[in-house]
Amino acid sequence: MSEETVNHPVTAKKVNPQLESFKQFWRRLAKNKAALIGGIMILFFVIMAFLGPWIISTFTDWEPNKTSVANKLQGPSAEHWFGTDSFGRDIFTRIVFGMKLTLYVGFLSVFVGGVIGVVLGIVSGYYGGKVDTIIMRLMDVLLAFPGILLALAIVAVLGGSLTNVIIAVGIFSVPAFARIVRGSTLSVKKLEYIDAVRALGASDFRIIFKHILPNVMSPIIVQASLRIATAILTGAGLAFLGLGAQPPAPEWGAMLNEGRQYMYEAGHVALFPGLMIVIVVLAFNIFGDGVRDALDPKMKK
Repeated sequence: MSEETVNHPVTAKKVNPQLESFKQFWRRLAKNKAALIGGIMILFFVIMAFLGPWIISTFTDWEPNKTSVANKLQGPSAEHWFGTDSFGRDIFTRIVFGMKLTLYVGFLSVFVGGVIGVVLGIVSGYYGGKVDTIIMRLMDVLLAFPGILLALAIVAVLGGSLTNVIIAVGIFSVPAFARIVRGSTLSVKKLEYIDAVRALGASDFRIIFKHILPNVMSPIIVQASLRIATAILTGAGLAFLGLGAQPPAPEWGAMLNEGRQYMYEAGHVALFPGLMIVIVVLAFNIFGDGVRDALDPKMKK
């Protein structure tokens, strides 16, 4: 009696392409030790921005704007880790409280500039013609000015405040996003599946935001991660010139400006705010470089 072999069909496991793509990205990013260090530093700064003020207020009696003339210009000590400024305020406390302001300017200004730039870039690349010419010439005008000079001019017109700094830094970030997204859109819109979707009657809005935008996210993410460092540096520069957050707000650029007149007698007043700006900008730069390498198709095996 012969035995019949019954082959049962094997059900293929469904794979989420977005999840698989993220796993591949994370594996490539994890191989870049410098990027991991930068990411850990950024995570630490974000946590400190939210929990640092609470920790200091709970376990110490120091406040960012609490003055003590008797303790002014003291060097680093066990009581004041980073010393005190010309008003006797604890510099470490002010740096911790100012971290939230610094990251707020960096993230929000890049978000504003990114949203406007991405929309302009996609519209320019998708429609082409006169629309493309008008938008790109406007971007060329903005790019004709050095970034810090353009932001300085905008803040000078709007007035010195934290909100106006965010607007200014966001505006000077628009051209970088617009040009990168336009180039990616020009490549994606030539693909066959875009023509197929259009033939099926999809609207331009649906094609742009459902089919083109997801395929140009990689350069947007890379540009945003690198742009945050520039935004933080520009925001600190404007505050150093007195056009950012107004005193007595513990903004690092403003603290650096306050300490420059004591460079010889109490160098720590300018040292620590300047050092923090360097560390934060460096962390975002090396993390952005790692993200760029992880998302670069040429780096894929």
